[in-house]
Amino acid sequence: MMMRPHHREHHQRHRHGPFGGGRGGGRGGGRGGRQRRGNVRAAVLSLLAERPMHGYEIIQEIARRTGGGWSPSPGSVYPTLQMLADEGLISAEEEGGKKLFTLTDHGRTEHTAPPWRDIDIQLDPVDGELRTAIRLLGSAMEQISHAGTPEQKARAVELYNELRRKLYAILAEE
Repeated sequence: MMMRPHHREHHQRHRHGPFGGGRGGGRGGGRGGRQRRGNVRAAVLSLLAERPMHGYEIIQEIARRTGGGWSPSPGSVYPTLQMLADEGLISAEEEGGKKLFTLTDHGRTEHTAPPWRDIDIQLDPVDGELRTAIRLLGSAMEQISHAGTPEQKARAVELYNELRRKLYAILAEE
């Protein structure tokens, strides 16, 4: 049976619940393809147990606490926030055109250990350092491309190509 993409997601959600299937997984997304994912519900409850937050702030804080290893999409966080509000675990209050989410007393009883502890166990610490290095290198290259002189850009290309060759040489080592 051929399903259109949004129907497939709808089907998956009903087959496996709102958090995907399997071991807290579901499908990875974004440019990195398939990634490990955590429990959005537990993450939201853990963060709101500390202080009220906006949805975007929750996404950013999860990414920060997992060293960039898990950055849930708005498409998974906002429906979870709505579901938690429907269950009476959190409340939402308009503040400057945004919703500020707060854990209710009932929500405090549902709060469990933060899921980033599990993610830290899954992730090799060197992977986190490598992701950070890649992100910082990309930022530097982007700054050179926007603000560099033609000579600086040419030097950056040479350096980048040299770095790429050295990285492949590392992989070729036994």
